[in-house]
Amino acid sequence: MKELTVSRHRVQSIDILRGLVMVIMALDHVRDFLYNAKLGKAADAAMDPTNMQTTFPLLFFTRWITHFCAPIFVFLAGVSVYLMCQRKSKKEISMFLIKRGFWLVFVEVVIITFAWSFNPFFNILFLQVIWAIGISMIIMGLLVLLPYEIICVIGLVIVAGHNLLDYPSINSGLKGSVIADMLYFSNFSIHHLFGGHYYLIIYSFLPWTGVMMLGYCFGKIYQQGTDHARRRKILLRIGTGLVLLFIILRFTNVYGDPVPWSSQPRGLVYTVLSFFNLNKYPPSLLYLCMTIGPGILFLALIEKVQNGFTKVMNVYGRVPMLYYILHFYIIHLVVVVVFYAQGFGTKDIVPTGGLPFYFKPNGLGFGLSGVYAVWLFVVLVLYPICRKYDRYKTAHAKEKWWLSYI
Repeated sequence: MKELTVSRHRVQSIDILRGLVMVIMALDHVRDFLYNAKLGKAADAAMDPTNMQTTFPLLFFTRWITHFCAPIFVFLAGVSVYLMCQRKSKKEISMFLIKRGFWLVFVEVVIITFAWSFNPFFNILFLQVIWAIGISMIIMGLLVLLPYEIICVIGLVIVAGHNLLDYPSINSGLKGSVIADMLYFSNFSIHHLFGGHYYLIIYSFLPWTGVMMLGYCFGKIYQQGTDHARRRKILLRIGTGLVLLFIILRFTNVYGDPVPWSSQPRGLVYTVLSFFNLNKYPPSLLYLCMTIGPGILFLALIEKVQNGFTKVMNVYGRVPMLYYILHFYIIHLVVVVVFYAQGFGTKDIVPTGGLPFYFKPNGLGFGLSGVYAVWLFVVLVLYPICRKYDRYKTAHAKEKWWLSYI
C-alpha cells in the first residue's frame, strides 16, 4: 500500500485542509471590515449575519462557512504537536510549545491588534484565536509530558462537558471575574487595563485547549506506518459520527449549545438557518461537531488527490502564520484605499460609533459582491508571497531557528 504523502515531515492532506480554512477565513475578515449593509438591495439591509429577523441566506452563508476555520485550525495544531512528538523528545517539544505559546500571545497583543485597529496608541488589545492558541500551546507544553490516554480523557471531558457551564444552576457565582472570562465565559468582554487602555476577550481559551488536546490524540492516526485504507476508514467513521452526533443532539435541543433552534416565522429556509446557527463564543459542543466532523471527512477524501486546487491550498497551509499576519494588513490597507476613494477625510480616521478601528467610519464599504471581490484579491495577492516564503523556509529550516515561529 502506498504510504501517506509526506513532504519534509509534513502530511500534505493536513496542509491542504489548513490552507483551505485559511483562505475561507479571509472572507470573514473582509466582511468584518468592508461589508456595508445599507448598500445594494433593500432586502440586504442586514448587519448581523446570524440574526434570524434581519439576515438573508447569502449573508448567513458568508458567515457560516467561516465557522469551520478556527475549530479546524486549532484541531490541526494539535495534530501537528503529535507529529512533532514522533521526531523529537517530549522534553524538547514541551519547551518548544511553551516558547511558541508565549510568542503567539505577543503576536496577538501587538502585531494582530495593530493590524485590526491601525491604532498606534493601542487603546484596545484584542485577545482572539491566536491568543487562545498561544495559551493552549503553553498548557500543551506541560500536558505533553503526560501519557497519551490522560491527555485524551482530559480533552474529551473539556469538549464534551464544558456546555454544562452554560446552566445557571452550575455557573452561579463563577461568572464576572477576568479569570472566568479568560477561561470560559467571555462574550466580547471588555476589561480595563490602565488609563485609557482596555483589552477585549473574544476567545476564552479553555474549550479551545480541549480541541487542541483532541487534535493531539487524533494525530496518532497519522503516525508513520499506518495503513492508508485503515486510516481512511477511521477518518470516515469519526467524521460521520461527529456529523450524526451534531444532527441528533441539535434536533433534540437538549444539550450541546446554549441557543436552541426554533421554527422561524420567515419560513422553512430560516428555520434551517436557525438549526445551523450555533454558538462560537465560546465554541459549543455542537459547533465543534458541525465543523470538525466535515473537516475529518475532507481529510479522508483528499489524502491521495493531487491537482491544481490541492497544490495551491498546500502552499497556503504550509505557511499559516505568515498568511495570517499578512492577510490582516493587506485587508486593512485595502480599507484605507477604499476610505479615501469613497470620499472620507482626515476627520473620519479616528474610530466612531464605538468601533475600535481606524479608517472605518459609518458608511464605508460595499455590498456582498464587493466583499467577495476584495476577498479574492487578497487571496490572490498572498499566493506568490506564501509560495516564495515556503520555498525559503524549506531550504533554510535547519539553519535558521526563527523560521519555526513564523
